[in-house]
Amino acid sequence: MSATIELEALTKRFGSFTAVDGVSMTVRAGEIFGFLGANGAGKSTVIRMLCGLLSPTEGTARVLGIDVARDPEGVKRRIGYMSQRFSLYEDLTVRQNLRFFGGVYGLRGARARAREEWALGMANLRGKEDRLTGQLPGGWKQRLALACAVLHEPKVVFLDEPTSGVDPLSRRRFWALIDEMSSEGVTVFVTTHYLDEAEYCHRLALIHAGRLAAEGTVSQLKEVFAGRAVLEVAAPRLHEALELLGEQEWALETSVFGTRIHVVVRDAEEGRSLITEALEQQGNPPTSIERIVPSLEDVFIHHVEEEEARRQARAVEA
Repeated sequence: MSATIELEALTKRFGSFTAVDGVSMTVRAGEIFGFLGANGAGKSTVIRMLCGLLSPTEGTARVLGIDVARDPEGVKRRIGYMSQRFSLYEDLTVRQNLRFFGGVYGLRGARARAREEWALGMANLRGKEDRLTGQLPGGWKQRLALACAVLHEPKVVFLDEPTSGVDPLSRRRFWALIDEMSSEGVTVFVTTHYLDEAEYCHRLALIHAGRLAAEGTVSQLKEVFAGRAVLEVAAPRLHEALELLGEQEWALETSVFGTRIHVVVRDAEEGRSLITEALEQQGNPPTSIERIVPSLEDVFIHHVEEEEARRQARAVEA
């Protein structure tokens, strides 16, 4: 499939602070591309550059073949963008918001009316056309914001944390709409810090401290654990157990997941014996040790820790 979004060493600095550091990647037509990272990792800065709202300091980015630095207005006319903050007018009704944004996108006459009706159906807001937008529940607002962003039928849609603060059922319905757009050939570039949402994406990129830490499908990203085992450990004194296991050379990685510890080892059975022995000597015997399938959260933590180690090494060298 052809590329609709291309980044080459894209960089953004604010004074002495580097928010985005040499990011390169490609997004294909019709793809749901998830851009994952913690708050402050650089996700929103990347998406704002791709939408022509911020100028890159270095590097290049092209959307639908248009250079975002040279022709930001050309990019804006051809994309849909839904910002992290709810961006509609809360003192207007649902229909008034649709008509306003339709006018902004140049929709007129019969086409404008047809797109309004499509948007009401897509967002499941029929019968609510005259309600003030500010009175809508959060999930309805998000669906309306998405409908406004795609009124003009763009080929590329950027969604910046679109389900932040939305209940789980509304999040699932929202992702059903995204999947429908993708099936119709629309490229969807979505930033999120909800790792469960990444399962809906065709491919993912993980960003940490402004740098790309990993990229690929969910199954490709999980290959970092090939030939190793992830054990989930429960113990009476969780933090003491975590500290002890983190000091062991045979424990390749350790992290807390709720009331459990995930320990990456080379061999499951050997790892189980070593964990049991270490915790029993501590007087904190494990209540359970189970081998589990690595989650995307395990993958994310693995890549973040690797990138953090590289960042510290670069700082020492400098």
